[in-house]
Amino acid sequence: MLIKHVTPVEFDTALIVKHDGSGPRYTSYPTADRFAAGHVAQQYLTALHARQLERPNAALSLYVHLPFCDTVCYYCACNKIATKDRGRADVYLDYLEKEIGLVRAEFLTQPEVSQLHLGGGTPTFLTNAQLERLFGMLKSAFRFKPQAECSVEIDPRRLNPGALALMAAHGFNRMSIGVQDLDPAVQKAVNRVQPPEVTQSVLERGRTLGFSSINLDLIYGLPKQSAATMQATLRTVLQWRPERIALYSYAHLPERFMPQRRIETAEIPAPAEKLVMLKLAVTTLLNAGYVYIGMDHFALPEDELARALDQGTLQRNFQGYATQADCDLVALGVSSISRIGNVYAQNERDLDAYYAALDQGRLPLAKGLEMTRDDLVRRAVIHDLLCQSEIVITDFEQKWAVNFNAYFASDVASLIDLQNDGLVQVSPELIRITPKGRFLARIVAMRFDRYLREAKTAARYSKVI
Repeated sequence: MLIKHVTPVEFDTALIVKHDGSGPRYTSYPTADRFAAGHVAQQYLTALHARQLERPNAALSLYVHLPFCDTVCYYCACNKIATKDRGRADVYLDYLEKEIGLVRAEFLTQPEVSQLHLGGGTPTFLTNAQLERLFGMLKSAFRFKPQAECSVEIDPRRLNPGALALMAAHGFNRMSIGVQDLDPAVQKAVNRVQPPEVTQSVLERGRTLGFSSINLDLIYGLPKQSAATMQATLRTVLQWRPERIALYSYAHLPERFMPQRRIETAEIPAPAEKLVMLKLAVTTLLNAGYVYIGMDHFALPEDELARALDQGTLQRNFQGYATQADCDLVALGVSSISRIGNVYAQNERDLDAYYAALDQGRLPLAKGLEMTRDDLVRRAVIHDLLCQSEIVITDFEQKWAVNFNAYFASDVASLIDLQNDGLVQVSPELIRITPKGRFLARIVAMRFDRYLREAKTAARYSKVI
């Protein structure tokens, strides 16, 4: 397939070093660190009711957070619970069923779902019987479109026999497999020993069962990792030819994430070596025919993600880049974040607090945010920069009824250093991220983040590169 309309990408080491910094990943705007306690439950319910009046037939997306793992990967920064007791998942499903019931009661009719994503932790912690129960709970409350996109995060080390076939029978057609690095020394250093044949077996079985898009997660910057281990990992991964590859930067924040304290800091690659690994990976993937989607995502040209980028329909949500039109998200489970209309609502992050709320018969919402008009307009700017690499100002003005250059005068003025370095082109008609700027798109987007400019946060963000 020929990709015609995608901005190419150039890896300029000097510019990346100059402009690299820490910043949000913008899976939402405003970002989750802006959420606050208060009237979130009422805001969420009001948004749900407004949805039924204003757009009852609009597509709905579901996310289910399953927090359990039976081992801890030392690099992990996810909200997870390490246990080998599968019975804890039975209790969790009891409470998840209560939450599903409370949410379903707010809809007049059975809502139609076009997307479902299971994340964690690892959903493959669940036994096949527990998975079957979960699918039954969801399908009793929601009506799934025949061609719904159903995706699941897979830990190939913890996959029960028959689990993939079970998921395929329930309509799952996409999976994401955690790999990180295939070098045995690196795997041991992060407590994730996963021989290549284990990953390959799951990937091949998934394809046989009809999973049409398979993503592999890789990480650069792990302890004992080097350009040589990265090259060897990529050589094997490219033989498997996954439809998508996510290449994440390891963020070492042991003061925030306790498992990372088990990593030997001296074994972590220096920033310069980490950059060499990134350049090697990017060059290798591009030469192998993958399309750079944005930030840390690559896809084959025939994959839906690449087609969406080419056609200008690419989206970004809490799961990263997505293909379907922006739709409301109902998120279920501990710590999960919903977005209905202009309201974000996050569940309790602590499992006991999540259970306690449901025992009281109320939605387990802890904090959230109702977007202002300014939030919505800036969210659209950031989305366009990260998904299309440009803002066509006349189109934007027609859609949002703003005088762009007046409304964003100070934001556009702040781009001057990036423009001087050739990372962005700015004119009265267009703002476009250049090929050299695409790896630093988050830096460009941050210039339009009012909360960052006003320093209204105590959050610590990951490095951009």
